Amino acid sequence: MNGVQMRSAERALSVGTWLIVTGAMLYSVLTVTPLMAKHTAPAWEWTAPILPLVVDAAVVIVVKLDDVLARLGGHGGRWPVTLRWMTGLMTWALNVADSGLKKDLVGVAVHSVSPLLLIVTAETSLAYRRAIAAAEAALKAEQTAERERAEHAARERAAQARAEVREEREHAAMLAREQREHEAALAREQAEREERRLREEREVRERAEAAEREMRERREREREQREQEQRRREREARERAETARRERTEAAAREQRERVERLARERDALLARGPAQGKLPEDEARRVVAAAFAAEMKVREAAELCGWSVGWVSARYAEHRDPGAGGAELAIASR
Repeated sequence: MNGVQMRSAERALSVGTWLIVTGAMLYSVLTVTPLMAKHTAPAWEWTAPILPLVVDAAVVIVVKLDDVLARLGGHGGRWPVTLRWMTGLMTWALNVADSGLKKDLVGVAVHSVSPLLLIVTAETSLAYRRAIAAAEAALKAEQTAERERAEHAARERAAQARAEVREEREHAAMLAREQREHEAALAREQAEREERRLREEREVRERAEAAEREMRERREREREQREQEQRRREREARERAETARRERTEAAAREQRERVERLARERDALLARGPAQGKLPEDEARRVVAAAFAAEMKVREAAELCGWSVGWVSARYAEHRDPGAGGAELAIASR
C-alpha cells in the first residue's frame, strides 16, 4: 500500500468515526434530555440538555485528541483511557436510565446500541490510526533508506568518475610532464576544492537537519503543554459550573419549602378564626374562601367563616377550580 492509499483509508476512517460520533451525540441528547427534564426543578427544565451536551463534548475531546496522538505516534497514558471509558459509560448510563427505571429491558437494549457503538468505535478507530501511523512511519523509513542508497550510489559514481579523470590527467602528465605540469597542478587543485565544497555542503545540510529536528521537537513539547493547560482549564470550568448548579438547585428547593410552609401557616390561621360575626371585607373574605377551598371544606362552611352568601362563595370556588384563576395558594398570597 502506498502513501496515497493510506491517506485515503485514514480519511475514510476519520469521516466514518465522526459520522458515528455525531449520530450518537444527537441521539444521546434527544434521549437524555426528557429524563433530565423529569429530574430537574420545573423552573430549571431549560437546563435539561446541558448534561448530555457536556458528556458528549468530552467524547469529542477524547476522539479528537486520540486522533492527534495516533498521528504523532504518541500515547497519553492511563488518563485518556480512563476518560474515554468514563465518558462512554456515562453516555450509556444516561441513555438507558429511563428504560431501566421503567424496567423496560427492550428499551435498555435499544438505547444501549448507540453508546456501545460509540465506545467500540472510539477504541477501534484509535487502534486503526495507530496501525496506519506505524505503517506510514515504516513507509517513510523505507523511502528514506532508498533515497540514501541512491545518494550513496551517485556519490560512488561521481567518485569513480573523478578517479577516472584524475587517472587520465596523470597519464597525460606522464606523456608531457614538462609541458603540462602547471595544468596538472591546477586540475588537482580544482578536484580538492570540489571535494572540500561537497564536504562543507554535507556538513551544512546535516547541521540544518539537526536544527530542524530540534525545532520540531520543541514545537511538539510546546503543543503538548498547551493541550494540557487547555484540558486543565476545561476541567476546572466544568467543576465550577457543577458547583453553581448544585447551589442554585438547593436554594430553589429551600425557597419552595419555605413558601409552602408559609402558605400552610396562613391557611391554618384563617381557618382557625371560626365563624364570622358579620360580613368580612371582600379581600379578607376572598382569602378565607381560598383557604377553605385548599382545605376542601364545603361551600356552606366557607360561607360561615367569611359571613358572605353561599352563592358568592360558590362563585369563588368556581374561580379556584379554573386553572386560569391562579389556584388557591395564589389567592392566599395576594394580600
